[in-house]
Amino acid sequence: MRPHHALVWLAAALLCGPLVSAARAQPAEVNTLKETFAKLYSCWKPPPESRAHAIDITVVVSFNRAGEILGHPRISYESEQADDNDRLVYRVAVMEALQRCTPMPFTNAMAGAVAGRPFAVRFHSRKRSPQPTEKRAWLHQKIL
Repeated sequence: MRPHHALVWLAAALLCGPLVSAARAQPAEVNTLKETFAKLYSCWKPPPESRAHAIDITVVVSFNRAGEILGHPRISYESEQADDNDRLVYRVAVMEALQRCTPMPFTNAMAGAVAGRPFAVRFHSRKRSPQPTEKRAWLHQKIL
C-alpha cells in the first residue's frame, strides 16, 4: 500500500506544480512609490547604441485604479544633444516599456492613492562622466 500512497502523492505534486509556478509567475503587487518606480525601471530596455545615441528621457504618465495608463503619456524631457532619430527611437522604447509594465499590479490601497496622479519617470541611458578630480580648497573644512 505504501507504493500506492507514494504514487498518489507524486500525482498530486505533478498536478499542483503548474498551480504553484503560476502563482509565482503572478506579478508582485506594488504597494509603495519606490516599488512603482522599480517596476517601471525593470521594464525599461534602452535601444542599442547601434540604433541611437544614448540619451536621458522623461515621461509623465498617470494610472487608473486598475493600473492601466490613464490618458496619453507625455514626453517632458529629452537630452539636448539628441537628434530626431534618437528622439524617435527612445520614445518608442519608452512606450514599449510602459506597455510591458501595464497593467501595474497595485494593491487596493496604492491604487486609491495614485489613481489619476502624474508620475514623472526619468529613464537614464547615457553613461555618466567621471567626477572631476580637481581639489577645491574652499570645500574642505579646516579644523584647528
